[in-house]
Amino acid sequence: MTSTTSADELIAEFDAERPARRLSGPVAQAVTLVALGLSLYVLYRVFRPGPVLPYRMLFLAVVLPLTFVCYKPGRRGTDRPGADDWALAALALVACLYPLAVFDDFIRRAFEPTTLDVAAGAVIVLLVLEACRRTVGWILPAVCVGFAAYAYYGGYLPFDWVVGHRGYDLDRIVVSFVMGTDGVYGVPLDVAATYIILFTVYGAVLDHSGAGKFFVDVSLAAFRRSRSAPGRTVTLAGFLLGTVSGSGVATTVSVGSVAWPILRRAGYPPEQGGGVLAAAGIGAILSPPTLGAAAFIIAEYMRVSYLTVLLYATIPTVLYYLGIFLAIEMDARRYGTRAVEVDAPSLWPLIRRFGYHFSSLFVIVVLMALGQSPFRAVVYATLLALALSFLDSEHALTPRRAARALAAGTTGVLPVAATCAAAGLIVAVVTLTGLGLKASSLIVGASGGLLAVTALLCAVAVLVLGLAVPVTASFVIAAVVIGPALTDLGVSQAEAYMFIFYYAVLSEVSPPTALSAFAASAITGGNAYRTMMTTWKYTLPAFLVPFAFVLTPGGAGLLAQGTFGEILAATTVSAVAVAALAAATGGRLLGPAGPVERALCAVAAILLLFLSPLPALAGAVLLAVVVSLHLVTREREAEH
Repeated sequence: MTSTTSADELIAEFDAERPARRLSGPVAQAVTLVALGLSLYVLYRVFRPGPVLPYRMLFLAVVLPLTFVCYKPGRRGTDRPGADDWALAALALVACLYPLAVFDDFIRRAFEPTTLDVAAGAVIVLLVLEACRRTVGWILPAVCVGFAAYAYYGGYLPFDWVVGHRGYDLDRIVVSFVMGTDGVYGVPLDVAATYIILFTVYGAVLDHSGAGKFFVDVSLAAFRRSRSAPGRTVTLAGFLLGTVSGSGVATTVSVGSVAWPILRRAGYPPEQGGGVLAAAGIGAILSPPTLGAAAFIIAEYMRVSYLTVLLYATIPTVLYYLGIFLAIEMDARRYGTRAVEVDAPSLWPLIRRFGYHFSSLFVIVVLMALGQSPFRAVVYATLLALALSFLDSEHALTPRRAARALAAGTTGVLPVAATCAAAGLIVAVVTLTGLGLKASSLIVGASGGLLAVTALLCAVAVLVLGLAVPVTASFVIAAVVIGPALTDLGVSQAEAYMFIFYYAVLSEVSPPTALSAFAASAITGGNAYRTMMTTWKYTLPAFLVPFAFVLTPGGAGLLAQGTFGEILAATTVSAVAVAALAAATGGRLLGPAGPVERALCAVAAILLLFLSPLPALAGAVLLAVVVSLHLVTREREAEH
């Protein structure tokens, strides 16, 4: 699996966001011009902002027609748009421009819409659902239809049911969908039209400037002469490439197409190699400085800076990669892997020649730390990446190549925009019917008011939801429906949202679907189920650490909240817990660990993750006892 075509086919098969048509000729040129125009307007608007709602309407009026041209109606569709695609694109353009053409009157008529208002709104909703179906599949549109049906038929539910409501007619439902800021034009679409498109433009410019190749090369050069180097290389490459792709499956496939031959030569079995690839791929959307699209929504919902969300994610990211690196070290010894000679440039000459690719990543964080908005920070980083591309004549972003890169930024946001617009429909229903508070009372009631049980139910609910819909939609739905159950029991908003965020992302490596793991198994030829369980082993810390956010007093320290001492203590204790988890799942301490030792390490890890003095002390003592007994046993075996 080395060709670009086969990589694209794997992404098409396993990614929740399907790749677009391969357009050519006049159609491709027209799409590039329109996409370029939107990218330039988005960049311009950062410095000349205007009214929010008209901008969201204009954004949808551009991306919705583009979606019908760029995406097939089904997997067997052709790369050439048909008459139906053009008809839908034209209808989308007219329907989306209608609210803009009569904007003032349209907004004033929200309580008394005309027949034309309702008809145009209904058309927009149907087109959004179709665009969503084309880009991410039929499940999310079906969920949206289910929520709309609940809004309409909820009035027929028994009066004493918690989830019952008075019921709403179609006009009222359509108005809530398109004539305000709770539906299609709500916060999720605003995030797609501001944060996400700016970062996809930045990622496209970075990719076209040769940064993707550099990130792979520097990963190969960094760990080139040890038995665990191949696994470390994959992990580092996944982290770096995530700044460009923003997709767990796409990162898994991109890294796997290059790194699997190296892992195979090192002696990794297919399932273990696939697990490393999938864990590295999913880590890309858990990690600063870009994270996943849901992180931008957290910033908007909480009305905090994106830098604050990056700080929330920093320590969990360190713990995630610590767990992966420890698991790699243990598996390297368990499977007897060996060092592999890789034909790659030496590290320091490579960094001296192409290390400028890192600069734009640092600029984003530094500018935000200095008080710049994330919008301006990413624009400046994009301009810097564009300027620095001329240091490499092969990847210099000349006007023609720069235009293609900017256009790719817009076309890259189309699946996310469709997902966000559809998720807005669900938010509108929740707001209209009060479902969030009702669902919260049901969850809290089912858990008996116990926070631990509530958190467990919420985690399961988010994982199940994530099996059906993309990460962004999964987070939005869970935040408005499930989130209140946590906050009602005293969990802070930051802790609740980050808990939901991690479980929404982890749905991509969770049985029974685990898209990233299935994509990795397709590359390695390994058993898909065993690859999935190996991936789960590598990512286990990411499943357990979020519980510390919501269940323990010291959990806030993992989100960089509290004093320096509290943050340092929480990080240190959690790092020891992750090491204990790695020993439990990897079956090694200083040598092979027996079943009892592994079980005790697991108990010690859980006690440590309580992040309270007594449980943490008990966990540390238990772990020390296990390690001491392990050393004594090894010495006795050596003597015999």
